[in-house]
Amino acid sequence: MISVVEARARILAGLAPTPPETIGLEQAWGRTTAAPVIARLTQPPADVSAMDGYALRAVDGTLHASLRVIGSAPAGHPFAGTIGPGEAVRIFTGSVIPPGADAILLQEDAERRGDCVLVCEAVVRNRHIRAAGQDFARGDTLIPPGRRLTARDVGLAAAANHPWLTVHRRPRIVLLATGDEIALPGEPIPPGGIVSSNSHGLAALVREAGGEPTILPVATDDRSAIVEAVEAAVGADMLVTTGGASVGEHDLVQAALVEHGMELDFWKIAMRPGKPLMHGRLGRVSMLGLPGNPVSSLVCAILFLVPALARLSGRPGEAPPTVRAKLGAPLGANDVRADFLRATLTLDDAGELVATPFPRQDSAMLRLLAQADALILRAPHALPAAAGAPVEVIRL
Repeated sequence: MISVVEARARILAGLAPTPPETIGLEQAWGRTTAAPVIARLTQPPADVSAMDGYALRAVDGTLHASLRVIGSAPAGHPFAGTIGPGEAVRIFTGSVIPPGADAILLQEDAERRGDCVLVCEAVVRNRHIRAAGQDFARGDTLIPPGRRLTARDVGLAAAANHPWLTVHRRPRIVLLATGDEIALPGEPIPPGGIVSSNSHGLAALVREAGGEPTILPVATDDRSAIVEAVEAAVGADMLVTTGGASVGEHDLVQAALVEHGMELDFWKIAMRPGKPLMHGRLGRVSMLGLPGNPVSSLVCAILFLVPALARLSGRPGEAPPTVRAKLGAPLGANDVRADFLRATLTLDDAGELVATPFPRQDSAMLRLLAQADALILRAPHALPAAAGAPVEVIRL
C-alpha cells in the first residue's frame, strides 16, 4: 500500500493541461485562464469625480467664496472648456474633471444661487477625484494564466474591455460503474441488486470542479463487457471506473484493463475509506479506478479526482485545503491507514470550530456523507484523541 500523498502525486504527475480555447466572456465563470488577461484600456480613462458637486480650482474653494457656474458635465458628457479663476462646473459621479479643475466641492457643502455657487465647506485639492489609471492602466496584467475565474475576475475582464477570453478546455471525464448487481437510477433492479449512486454523484462533483462528465451504461462483471465499455473513453482526458478494482473473483476491472493494454501504476492505498483505489494509463487516457462503495468512491474523488481535474484545467492540482478544529467526541488509536471520518461542524461558545465524527463510519452509508460538513483527517498510527483535541478537517 502507498500513502495518500504519494498516490496523489503519482496521479498528478501523468496529467497535462487541456488545450486552450477562446470563449465568450459570459461563459467564463469557473473556467481556468490559459493566457494572461491584459488590460486593453486605462481605467478610469481620465480623472473623474467620485461624488456629485462642483469642479473648481482648489485655490478658489475657500470658505464662503462665491464662484460663477459656467457649465455642466454629466457623466458621459465632458465639459468642453477650461475652468479659470473664480469658476466652477456642475459635476456628477463619474464625470470627467474639466481642464483647470483640481478639486470637488460636494453638493451637500454648496449652496446654489442662480448662476453662482457658495462654498459652505472649504475644499481640499484632489479629494474626491479618481485619478486616471487609478484602477489599472492599458497593458497591465490583470489576471494571470492558471486562475479559475471568479465572478469578480469576470467583472474585471469586462472592465478591461475583453469580450473573449482564452481558457483551457473543460476536462472530459468518462464515468463507468461496473458490477452485475448495479442498475442506474430508474432502471430495473436485478435480483439482489442495488441502484448505483456513484456515477451521478461523481458526475456532479466533476461539474462542480469544472469538468464535463459522460456517464456510460453499467458494465457487467464480464471482461469483454468492461473492455467494450472502456473503448468509449477514447478521446477523454480521464476514465473513472467504480467497483471491481480489487483482485477478488468478481473484481474484473483491473484484470480486463491490464489485458487491454493498461499500464498499471498502483491499486492499493493506505487509507480508509478507499483502500482498493487503482491508477494507470490506457494509451493517452489516464485511468482512475475508484472503489464501489459509494462513500469510498466520493471520498476518494475528493482527494484524488478533484485535484486531477484542477491539473487538467491548468492549475497545480493540490490536496484539498484543511482548517483546524476541535474534536467534539473522543477517538481511539488509529491503525496503519489514514482515516477520513465524516463529521458535523459547529461553533462552541468561544466561536471555535468543533468537528464531531458520526458514531458509525460504514463506507456504504451515503446518507451520513450527505449530512456531513467535513472529513476529519487522522494520520496512520495516530494515538487516541480526547474531545477538545485539535484536528485538521476538509470542509465539504
